Amino acid sequence: MTDAQRLALDTLWEKYCLNHQQPCNFVAVFGRRAPVVLEIGFGNGESLAQTAAANPDKDYIGIEVHKPGVGNLLAQLERQDITNVRVFYHDAIEVLESCIPAHGLSAVHLFFPDPWHKRKHHKRRIVRPSFVHLIAQKLVAGGYFHAATDWQHYAQHMLKILAVADQFTNQSSDQSYCPRPDYRPLTKFEQRGLRLGHGVWDLIFMRR
Repeated sequence: MTDAQRLALDTLWEKYCLNHQQPCNFVAVFGRRAPVVLEIGFGNGESLAQTAAANPDKDYIGIEVHKPGVGNLLAQLERQDITNVRVFYHDAIEVLESCIPAHGLSAVHLFFPDPWHKRKHHKRRIVRPSFVHLIAQKLVAGGYFHAATDWQHYAQHMLKILAVADQFTNQSSDQSYCPRPDYRPLTKFEQRGLRLGHGVWDLIFMRR
């Protein structure tokens, strides 16, 4: 953790971070009624900050368990005067279950989650039927779930699970993967991978 990240955590926690032990009232948190987008695992927060700054008409909730990444995002929010982002430093499943109101989200983003590529670790992958059912409970009708990964096997795994979820409809024209939408910025990691010829797969499913 850098000194800047530690300073941000010490001085900005109360301003931007939410309590994972109580339900979240979005109107009270943001002081308005607006579509709420949840991003699970925002990493260093650069993409989330960029997206929130470009969409001031929406509110964003970020969840991350890597504390330096949380500190980095807090510093960015303060430096850029971004007011439509709040953060949970906690496990995403527990936050979804305990803090997010039913049908309170317009979108859930899951960008480049840990693929747990070894077969013995596949059970640790976040996208599984129980997770899909959970986010279906939290999305409004017409809301969407958007996942992106640079691991083809994980993309196939997610597609297989989502394709049989009754609550969702694939937004791909051929019922597979979607082009990257403009609202998902390219990360430095992704740009480097694309230059090396690595693939990226986007899945977008709408809540019926």
